[in-house]
Amino acid sequence: MNKNAQRGYMIMGVVLVVFCCISFLPPFAMNAVFWSAFVFGLIAILLQIYVFRISFTAGSDAKSKFYGFPIAKIGIIYLIAQLALSIIEMCTAAFLPIFVALTINVLLLAAALIGCITADIVRDEVLKQDVKTKIDVTNMRSLQSLAASLSGLCDDAAVKSKLQGLADAFRYSDPVSSESTRQLEYELGIKLQELNGAVSEKDNVSIESLCRSVTGMLEERNRICKMSK
Repeated sequence: MNKNAQRGYMIMGVVLVVFCCISFLPPFAMNAVFWSAFVFGLIAILLQIYVFRISFTAGSDAKSKFYGFPIAKIGIIYLIAQLALSIIEMCTAAFLPIFVALTINVLLLAAALIGCITADIVRDEVLKQDVKTKIDVTNMRSLQSLAASLSGLCDDAAVKSKLQGLADAFRYSDPVSSESTRQLEYELGIKLQELNGAVSEKDNVSIESLCRSVTGMLEERNRICKMSK
């Protein structure tokens, strides 16, 4: 258990003690309304253990913990609202109907649980999309890096200029891959490897042909990317 978790549980312990003192020291009517208010107050405090766990300890990285703050916020809002409501119910326990107290407490608890679960689902989906985006840009980043390295392998100024133009075309292309572009990206990788070999062998004729081929394939990929948006 890390220090932040320990501090959080210590704070909840203090809140629990204070709530118990407020509940039992004043001369409240010890009827069904009182015990309903007390039990739901305890639930609100103990629920924070679950809220802390899914907010800050379920995720393994800082980003997951950052996205956990909305969950914790819902839990704290519920805690404050329920404790305030419980104290009000205890003060009015002598004449407040039990069904009114139970209805309000149950609805508040249900709203808090739905809010926490929904926020947790949203957090998981956002993290999945972050991971997917990282994976989706890997292919093009590799191709861009390979294309950018080619001009440094060539001494001929004219050929070097063509290779630099090709590198610029890759750099300004949409970096996000999709199912419709993966085959083209695979073929682009093969062509760039062939171009790398031609540059190493100083085969200017093959370089010229491969540059045209790669440029055409890259333009086709860019067209597909625009159509899919």
